[in-house]
Amino acid sequence: MNLRIAAILLGLSGVLPIAAQAQNHADLAPAEIDQLRDAAMEPDIRLKLYLKFARARMDLLEQVRTDPKVAAADRPKETHARLQNFQELYDELNDNIDTYVDRKEDIHKVLKNVIEADVEFQNKLKAFADAGVAAKEDTKPYQFVLTSLIETVNSSTEDHRHLLEEQEEAAKHKKKQQNRAGANEQKPVIR
Repeated sequence: MNLRIAAILLGLSGVLPIAAQAQNHADLAPAEIDQLRDAAMEPDIRLKLYLKFARARMDLLEQVRTDPKVAAADRPKETHARLQNFQELYDELNDNIDTYVDRKEDIHKVLKNVIEADVEFQNKLKAFADAGVAAKEDTKPYQFVLTSLIETVNSSTEDHRHLLEEQEEAAKHKKKQQNRAGANEQKPVIR
């Protein structure tokens, strides 16, 4: 009996950290989770999915301001929630990039897409902030999250650019090594 309890507790000790970690992730729809799971071993596909989901979150954020179904009194709260959701998703994108870099994956091609999206997000967030000021909205409820998100995206854009440079340099070096190895194999042996 004690062995069963020990086995159950040991099994739960592996599951609980995963469950606790999952609570810190972005609010993803079941279909999005399935797509990410299916692309777990494909960095290019997985990162492009994160970009797709982030763009969808950005669209939802922009809809808050124009949606007549959202009461004016609820807009700051809704804006805060959607900014926070975008931030969490963007953080997951960055976590995935870090994971692939740690695994020494070649992600230089998809990083170009990430940087394009970064610039898009920077422009949209700046326009969003400017529109709130121009409309004289009460931005206090979400100002901290918006400012933090803008800083995160700006910082990440620079990090992504530096990473792209490193990845492209590594890809060139790898290609040169492959060319040398191929040239050595093709040389005829003189006897």
